[in-house]
Amino acid sequence: MDMVHEARAARQGNRHLYDRDVAAPYLKPGFVVARLVNPLLMRLGVVPTLAVRGRKSGAWRTVPVFVLGLDGRRYLVAPRGNTHWVQNLRAAGGGEIRTRKGTEPFRAVEVANDEKPPIIDAYLAHWGSQVKAQFRELPDPSDHPVFRLER
Repeated sequence: MDMVHEARAARQGNRHLYDRDVAAPYLKPGFVVARLVNPLLMRLGVVPTLAVRGRKSGAWRTVPVFVLGLDGRRYLVAPRGNTHWVQNLRAAGGGEIRTRKGTEPFRAVEVANDEKPPIIDAYLAHWGSQVKAQFRELPDPSDHPVFRLER
């Protein structure tokens, strides 16, 4: 494949499929989601907010997330792939889940690829309608980092 075809293959609509700073697959959110929807969801407390220290700045970074409860354990799944919050969580080793009820610190343990399918299946059963487009674009479970939350 030549460079022109590679560039076309690395785009999704008008967005890059791969962020230039990220080696693994990453679906970058559009302007409306990143600048309007996500901040509104966090401000209203509609969904839990993940807070994690930035890997370069050390400043708190926040993003709305769905926390999956499965077999007595809790998980974070990255439907958009190797996002910045995933990279920050790997670097920091933990963070906080913030809800209307309060703030819960946690330690993050990344789940191995062979353990992901049942977790992702449960995630899709709960929130498939909101994330189906991302899983259609990145169908391989190994493209979706999964973290187990531990206290």
